[in-house]
Amino acid sequence: MSERRTHASGEIVLETSGLTKIFGGLIAVNSIDLKVHKGEILSLIGPNGAGKTTVFNTVTGIYRPEFGEVFFKNEKITGKKPHQIISCGIARTFQNIRLFPDMTCRENVMAGQHCRSSAGLFSSIFKTPFQRREEDMIREVAEKRLRQVRLWKVRDELAKNIAYGSQRMLEIARALASDPVLLVLDEPSSGLNPRETWDLMVFLQGLIREEDITILLIEHDMNVVMGISDWVVVMDGGRKIAEGVPEDIYADQRVIEAYLGKEEEDYGDYGATAEH
Repeated sequence: MSERRTHASGEIVLETSGLTKIFGGLIAVNSIDLKVHKGEILSLIGPNGAGKTTVFNTVTGIYRPEFGEVFFKNEKITGKKPHQIISCGIARTFQNIRLFPDMTCRENVMAGQHCRSSAGLFSSIFKTPFQRREEDMIREVAEKRLRQVRLWKVRDELAKNIAYGSQRMLEIARALASDPVLLVLDEPSSGLNPRETWDLMVFLQGLIREEDITILLIEHDMNVVMGISDWVVVMDGGRKIAEGVPEDIYADQRVIEAYLGKEEEDYGDYGATAEH
């Protein structure tokens, strides 16, 4: 197996040990060990029902595991609530877009900074200098993130009125507004056209190069997986069945049979991807 590619020191940002989640009699996630290294893009793939989103929901505090632990920057975060998780430095998007549709794009991104705000009720009511400075900072961050995803020109449009692909990028901008250490993306290319998918790949690689950030994503588009991932973990039936660099996963017969089927064309032309 090829060596793991890392962009930084190899420090482990996120680790799960024996992570297990059970719904009634169904073991949705079965003793998953996962290590996400600083500065890498790790893709979690597998067929529908493999347990990928359940892993994400358990890591980000939506579910509590029956067994196992979650560690973030060497600290146990198992069982913490979602608002506590995001305060630790983990931000996420969802498979089904969860924006505030009747708020503007700028307001959506500003809302992503709630975990970094500290002005209390008194400051907000009486508009103290501290509250005004904090509000100015929130607006500056929102502008930075909206420009970063090329949505500044629609900043005052309601989120529900912008194109679907733009909504996907707006959700990423809102997650980035919390200044995360780990960005967790659940099928970010879902519903995007080929041009938008390419732009997303270039954008995510740019984040890794330009910011002190690590990315963990679920993705079905194998062009994206093969084009930008440093490490790929494959799940099937709640278990981890393989992991490795994209080239190894591409050739792994277990993966081909369990996830991609036996027809090689299911991969697509993954060679035509963004430069890594």
